[in-house]
Amino acid sequence: MFRITHYMRELKNPTPLGPKRNPPGPVVIWNLVRRCNLACKHCYSISADVDFPGELSTRQVFSVMQDLKAFHVPVLILSGGEPLLRPDIFTISKQAKSLGFYVALSTNGTLIDEHNIDQIAEVGYDYLGISIDGMRETHDRFRRKEGAFDASLQALQRCREAGIKVGMRFSITQENAHELPFLLDLMVQEQIDKFYLSHLNYGGRGHRHRVHDTVHQITREAMDLLFDRCWADLEAGRVREFVTGNNDADAVYLLQWIKRRFPDRYDHLYAKLQQWGGNSSGINVANIDNLGNVHPDTFWWNYTLGNVLEKPFSVIWPDISDPLMAGLKRQPRMLRGRCGVCTFQSVCGGNTRVRAFQTTGDPWWEDPACYLTDQELGLMSESYEKEKPQPMELKLRKIRFAS
Repeated sequence: MFRITHYMRELKNPTPLGPKRNPPGPVVIWNLVRRCNLACKHCYSISADVDFPGELSTRQVFSVMQDLKAFHVPVLILSGGEPLLRPDIFTISKQAKSLGFYVALSTNGTLIDEHNIDQIAEVGYDYLGISIDGMRETHDRFRRKEGAFDASLQALQRCREAGIKVGMRFSITQENAHELPFLLDLMVQEQIDKFYLSHLNYGGRGHRHRVHDTVHQITREAMDLLFDRCWADLEAGRVREFVTGNNDADAVYLLQWIKRRFPDRYDHLYAKLQQWGGNSSGINVANIDNLGNVHPDTFWWNYTLGNVLEKPFSVIWPDISDPLMAGLKRQPRMLRGRCGVCTFQSVCGGNTRVRAFQTTGDPWWEDPACYLTDQELGLMSESYEKEKPQPMELKLRKIRFAS
């Protein structure tokens, strides 16, 4: 996740560089349940409105959480499917809070109503994210359910009124990118705390629909808009948060924005962004799916590192005998193509490896979603055109999803 507001604040009020501080453990995104009341076009978990066998019991979840806590995991993001369809979601959430985790809930929002809003507020979630994909017609089409937009918008309103820190989550594609200004205006209108823009990643149904990924120019325009809105908020003293996910090139593009607007502060922000380091899949971001399988992030569901019912997460995560994990944890990563010769490797960390793998079979090839030009990256085209992707035998463990 790239925290635009954090670095914009640094731009406005610079702080000393200081030593780099690494997180004590990875953020864990936990898909507690695969069942969902929707069938969204860009779903990475390919969920459906049925029960899936083999999901962890409440007791098993509690046991895993104890191990995560001992391993110094600071953050749990509880997701699905639709996590509110899990009958014990509030029991699990309260246990996570009692153990001292920062606890977030990721939901489509359609099931939040007057009957459960008090329970949600009682948990004390540190953050609750609700997905909005565009205007009413667009959102309902993406979510494949009429009335989904109105239900999700009402959920945002209920959460805000209940005092819950709530944010809008927007997955940008070529089909809905033009509606980003509407959503940013809606954020202001509804007094929403946070806006999260997720670039399309190639996993689950997102892989099937990658043909609809935004072209690079549209992505650039979207990022320019986010940067401008964020800076305007800071200048006006408004407290709102803007973040993006699944495209670490956003940090490099911010440096281009800074070079145009505040060239005297470029070097300072470059150093700060190098400390951040970009992509953290397999390092500071982890995923546990509904069956207890551990993945390098939420978009590597076809690659399993181990299962928490068979081996503790604290044993699985540091194990670099796995070739993919060894490569992800290596600093710097052994990147190829444009990414291999890019002068900004230390800022973006090679971006999202799953996109490279899904498109070429080579997880270390260039990320096709990098939207910066060769000139912006300081590259000469002849320095990498002779390279070719090298599909690797990663021994992918194909998961047979029950239906």
